[in-house]
Amino acid sequence: MAYKGKYRIKNIEKYKGDPTNVTYRSLWERKFMKYCEENPHILEWSSEEIIIPYRSPIDRKIHKYYPDFLIKIRNSKNIIENILIEIKPKKQTTPPKKPNRLSKKYINEVYTYGVNEAKWKAAEEYCKDRKWKFEIITEDHLFN
Repeated sequence: MAYKGKYRIKNIEKYKGDPTNVTYRSLWERKFMKYCEENPHILEWSSEEIIIPYRSPIDRKIHKYYPDFLIKIRNSKNIIENILIEIKPKKQTTPPKKPNRLSKKYINEVYTYGVNEAKWKAAEEYCKDRKWKFEIITEDHLFN
């Protein structure tokens, strides 16, 4: 199975956005797409349909962030909620540990974490303004 590819929507009524242009960039994202389609508590979902501007800590310029998913659910209290979701390896959700000597790998991890943190802060503000939730889902959530 390919790690990246086009996802074919089976439950068209549930998908909000362009159902002909749904791309997964990891098998974790593909697994979550399937979950969205099959879960009766998820009323609607979309993938990378929202654009959130953020300022990169690296070049200080404004960039566009496309969060992985937006889902609309009916929760256990029968309340409808919107949740913006980012799927990431757990390792990328915490600052990298500084090694004894600087390596290219460590510098790349710091860069990735810094950019991700800026995106997530922008997403939290975006959600707060709309009374939505923002969640980062890792392998701990996907495989339990």
